Amino acid sequence: MTIQWFPGHMAKARRQVTEKIKLVDIVFELVDARLPLSSRNPILDEIIGEKPRIIILNKSDLADPIETKKWVAYFNNQGIAAVPIIAQEGKGMKQLMEKAKEILKPKFDRRASKGIKPRAIRAMSIGIPNVGKSTLINRFIKKNVAITGNKPGVTKAQQWLKLGKELELLDTPGILWPKFEDPDVGKKLALTGAIKDTILQLDDIAMYGLEVMKTRNPKAIAKRYQLTEEELNLETPELLMLIGERKGFRDDYTRASELIIHDIRSGKMGKYTLDIAPVSLSEGQEN
Repeated sequence: MTIQWFPGHMAKARRQVTEKIKLVDIVFELVDARLPLSSRNPILDEIIGEKPRIIILNKSDLADPIETKKWVAYFNNQGIAAVPIIAQEGKGMKQLMEKAKEILKPKFDRRASKGIKPRAIRAMSIGIPNVGKSTLINRFIKKNVAITGNKPGVTKAQQWLKLGKELELLDTPGILWPKFEDPDVGKKLALTGAIKDTILQLDDIAMYGLEVMKTRNPKAIAKRYQLTEEELNLETPELLMLIGERKGFRDDYTRASELIIHDIRSGKMGKYTLDIAPVSLSEGQEN
């Protein structure tokens, strides 16, 4: 089944971002480190084109660190820089800026050789809902913020957030939403909270989460809900009902589902990555 859920302003948002991307030096593309592929909008490659970019794997504290390293290596092998961060805590922000400077050094060196006065890096942050775009912006602007406008080619609706002397971040109205044909992608996005819980049935999301955890981290789920090995091997619907009963939600599948989804999203059942990194190009050539 194809899940259609993006709003009618998709075409307008796409046009806006396509226009604004011409104003920046680099794109900060935010993804959820738990699903680095599923949380990427499939049309962004077309919009970004040859513009330099950094894929920012946010919420890396909730993801499997081994898988995160594999994803960073995978993107690097595709010729795309990738940096894991925890925007909520400000971790990885320094590395992000260093990588941006490294990528743009040839461009700024050419400008300097022509006698053009140095300026701050101009960046745009884009990403699907709930990957941390607002948190990233808030972390960047926590100090020394000035909003500048009326730049050439910039409409009044567009605002630049000047972050010290090093970075100007384009705050863009509108949100690009993903479209997916694979139901598993929808389940992954729903489980991590990237799309509204009303898109899919809560018990379907919870059971999907239980299946994932039973496969990826059975010890964590057994410990969290005090399950025996026999109970852990129950069919998923039965396991959902059992956990509900244990937590005092007998026959209330909605509350049981909400509990399980919350526990998974908040990392109470351990770190996990739903997207497994593909074999890199270099590894494929070696095999």
